[in-house]
Amino acid sequence: MILTCPACATRYQVDEAKFPPEGRQVRCVKCGHAWHQDAVAPEVGEPVAEPAAAPMPEPQAADTLSTPAETVPEPVQKPLIDPVHPRAYATPRASAPSEEKREGMGWGARIALAFGWLGLIAMILLIGYAAVRYREEITLLWPQSAGVYSSLGMKVNARGLDFDKVDYHRESEDGQVVLAVTGRIVNNGSRELPVPQSVRVTLSDAANHELYHWNFPPSAQTLKPGQSVPFITRLSSPPAAARHLEVRFAKEGS
Repeated sequence: MILTCPACATRYQVDEAKFPPEGRQVRCVKCGHAWHQDAVAPEVGEPVAEPAAAPMPEPQAADTLSTPAETVPEPVQKPLIDPVHPRAYATPRASAPSEEKREGMGWGARIALAFGWLGLIAMILLIGYAAVRYREEITLLWPQSAGVYSSLGMKVNARGLDFDKVDYHRESEDGQVVLAVTGRIVNNGSRELPVPQSVRVTLSDAANHELYHWNFPPSAQTLKPGQSVPFITRLSSPPAAARHLEVRFAKEGS
């Protein structure tokens, strides 16, 4: 007995003795299509030779088809139709949210993400502003940060004290040339700071080679925030080749 799948036209050779008079449910192993096949008497004068094959297992609810050119089909484990409630089996699926709801959720997530990025950018800008605006205070608390500011090209004073309005002029005293250096020491920090005990003045030539230096004590021991103290120091017979002047706090013991 030869059966043809109505869906994919695959032909199967089966044993007609396995079909009862009322027919039975069969399934195509190639495409999975199932249908009810009535018992069909073999055509007269055209016997079909059945190839020797292993006996087919007896199916439980429906039979499957096989063909010598195809792989052995798997048996049908469940009937397609519920005998009590005739309806096709279907897996229940949760209802998808409406387009309006999905679109609303998408916009809400985008707005939240945008606000998150704006907040992060604002925080970075605030930290950067504070790092630049209060760099003097930061270097006082963390002296190692002075190197970071210097690498970024930012002037920073780790002491919190600075020199302001530094100037010089030459005078004549008893027939000798005297170099007078003036200026102010200013506290640019936010708290009272001690003033180092010694200030150094260095003279150098056009190639920045040191020619001479001397130290002098400032006139104040501490300075409050924003407070300044003037200074003046003199040097008799300064080097004639001096072209540059530098004023800074002297290191202890130098």
